[in-house]
Amino acid sequence: MSELPLARRDQIAGRLSAGQAVIAAALATEFGVSEDAIRRDLRALAAEGRCRRVYGGALPMAGGVIPMAARIGQDRERKLALARTAARSIARGEFLFLDSGSTNLALVERLPDDFDLTIATNGIDIAAAVLHRQDLRLIVIGGSVHAAVGGCVDTDALIQVQRFNIDRCFIGACAVSAQGGISAVDPTDAAFKRTLLSLSRISVAMVTNEKLETRAPHRIASAKSISQITVEHDAPAARLALLRRAGATIATAAPPE
Repeated sequence: MSELPLARRDQIAGRLSAGQAVIAAALATEFGVSEDAIRRDLRALAAEGRCRRVYGGALPMAGGVIPMAARIGQDRERKLALARTAARSIARGEFLFLDSGSTNLALVERLPDDFDLTIATNGIDIAAAVLHRQDLRLIVIGGSVHAAVGGCVDTDALIQVQRFNIDRCFIGACAVSAQGGISAVDPTDAAFKRTLLSLSRISVAMVTNEKLETRAPHRIASAKSISQITVEHDAPAARLALLRRAGATIATAAPPE
């Protein structure tokens, strides 16, 4: 399959992940392809559990987000490339918070060895991965587990995280845009992320291409308020230009290994 259909499919997936319904005829006009090509894209996305097919188009999955368990194996090499770049700025002895998310899970593999790091997380899978690293201290934020988020974002989690002074947080983002900023599909998750940012000296968001210039219902912060947005090596230049005009600080990852 050529890169062009894959890029188109990524853009469609990003809109669905941000909670937007899509119409096949409108997408065909926008991308200058046949409706059959769009229907093939939607069938492929539905087979991956990323949307629900309906007559004439597709709808987001319930809740507007793919469950964490389904996201872990997706685009692994791309997420590792983002993590490799984002990890380079970590300083020895820092207290890090890894917000729940599959890209932040990939970061665990790229954290520098023997750096005297303490890792706090609300993510179940992230906590399990950190536990296997003998050189990392682990603090787990507890509460009721939100299955789609893959971690704890309820009132108990909010109370616990407010006790921290965080050096650097890696914030999860469902969508990123110049106008809409960093946003999330779930309101409880968004509230947790806002609190997390308020407690963090430095904030980093690692963003795959399909999330760029998409919007989710619940705003977390403006793009310029995030210390660094790490993007893929082939992130669309036009979308990056919009973010930079909005004041965002962008770091570009190297290609996947």
